[in-house]
Amino acid sequence: MKKIKVFLVDDHKLFRNGLSILMENEKNILVTGEAENGRQFLEYIEQKQPDIVLMDIEMPVMDGFQATKMVCDKYPGLKVICLTMFGEEHYYLKMIEAGAKGFILKNSDIDEVIKAIKTVYNGGTYFSQEILYNVVKNIQDVRKDSRSTIHLSSRENEILELICRGFSNTEIAEELHISKRTVEKHRANILDKTQTHNTASLVMYAVENKLIKLQEPDDST
Repeated sequence: MKKIKVFLVDDHKLFRNGLSILMENEKNILVTGEAENGRQFLEYIEQKQPDIVLMDIEMPVMDGFQATKMVCDKYPGLKVICLTMFGEEHYYLKMIEAGAKGFILKNSDIDEVIKAIKTVYNGGTYFSQEILYNVVKNIQDVRKDSRSTIHLSSRENEILELICRGFSNTEIAEELHISKRTVEKHRANILDKTQTHNTASLVMYAVENKLIKLQEPDDST
């Protein structure tokens, strides 16, 4: 089975090293390189050719937003997952517009990191439940216009929920026992109704406008 090539971009060497060590035991994942800022990452990208980039947002020299935008413009097939902390919500929409496909907290356990990598690699998007809840509670700049009163069909609501859970078109088709082509048509209609341009921005829109029900994060840990 082909290994998923992952590149780590974060300005804290200890964090990069720890994450790299934790992923060594994953037989389907290979860490191919590390960088301490966006500019250094751009210097390595062509040589390393990763499938997934775990990208910090706030870094010296060149931040994650600039690096994500530049690399996604040049390599549309590359998929970026943001490494974030609470309090960085104001960056989320910018990172989505730059091309990011997922967001995970830096204090996530390794199982969630692996899940995010595999989900995004297979064409989905990934947002940790804690991040989604924090967006609901803290983002003040909710786009309160006519889009907030959109009406989705029951089937569109089902598909939207599965999209927000990170399901690919193929997985949604299997879950709902419909064709992939039907899923694609519904997805296009949902994007049109919400006036969003990609899956990540659709997920954020759905959360902000309470179009989906979120499972409460487990605070027991």
